[in-house]
Amino acid sequence: MPAEGVHRPAWAEISVSALTHNLGVLRSRAAGAEVCGVVKANGYGHGEILVARALVEAGVDRLAVAILDEGLELRGAGVACPILLLAEIPADTLDAALDGDLTVTVGSLEGARALVEVATRRGRVATCHLKVDTGMLRQGVPVTDALEAARLLDECPFIDFEGLFTHFSVADGEEAEHRAFTSLQRDRFAAVRADLARAGYRPRLLHDSNSAGLLGHPGGETNVVRPGLALYGYLPAPWLGSAHPNDTLRPAMSLRARVVARRRGRAGERPSYGRWRELGEDATLVTVPFGYADGYPRRLFGAGADVLIRGRRYPLAGMVTMDQLIVNCGDDDVGIGDEVVLLGRQGDQEITADDWARWADTVSWEILCGVSARVPRTLVP
Repeated sequence: MPAEGVHRPAWAEISVSALTHNLGVLRSRAAGAEVCGVVKANGYGHGEILVARALVEAGVDRLAVAILDEGLELRGAGVACPILLLAEIPADTLDAALDGDLTVTVGSLEGARALVEVATRRGRVATCHLKVDTGMLRQGVPVTDALEAARLLDECPFIDFEGLFTHFSVADGEEAEHRAFTSLQRDRFAAVRADLARAGYRPRLLHDSNSAGLLGHPGGETNVVRPGLALYGYLPAPWLGSAHPNDTLRPAMSLRARVVARRRGRAGERPSYGRWRELGEDATLVTVPFGYADGYPRRLFGAGADVLIRGRRYPLAGMVTMDQLIVNCGDDDVGIGDEVVLLGRQGDQEITADDWARWADTVSWEILCGVSARVPRTLVP
């Protein structure tokens, strides 16, 4: 994904050491299973190609993406490890996926038949995983259709029926009902696997655990795990941290900018669009070139968000605009060119995606994925 705005003093830093550390933590929890790193949605906002290369260098076993274009982009960038498309794609795009040496997902009987037809026409082996819907009701063959889908795939000489998987819907839930439903999903998956084995269908790779499943629900007869959010340094739910207090994850992304303008505001003036907040006293106002078009939600203003400058926290002085923020620095000596940390650490202070999510009343996944393509990403140690 090409970066925009590279000549503007606003950027994202992606820590290779944090990604490597997080992969190590998750591998230690995986009990010998392969790690399939999920890099969909532009690497959860971190930059798909940068993250994929860093994870491959760190020893990830395979990668997964959501849509065909993401997989093709990685192949175009020279990423050579196995790449799984997590969702079934339209039949008329199967040729492109197979030309890109991508592992396709079959999530319906119609999808199985389409893959058999395309693979047979091509006369070359296509690798696939069969996704089973065990209760999320989003994608995947119903449990009752799994055996027929497996038969179609396994009996085609041009298909390598490599994997079988499902996806948990409430593995991050701490309540008893959530844990019970995750166990039910795992039991349903095990039953499907047993049915297939009795019929002689034994895919080599079995996976059910996303980040929450890996951290909160150990066990299960699988040999691959699919962490996403946790790779980038965040827990799907706080209770998962207390379950593994010694396995601290490290946020991989920080968002930084530099002050580009400075002026003195007078008590009673109201900065920015809408004139929502009156200055209670004279204050130094600085302009930061980062706005909602870059992924800084407008909701953060009303929720009392702040930024870091010179290791101190400063509040927003006015509504977030498309390209800029106005920050109230009081009487402190903040000047043009000073570094501003919007997300990340400066001195002994830190602002995380969890903070943004709390302020914006959303989830950290949305915050990270919302960092716009026009913010250039750069790898740092």
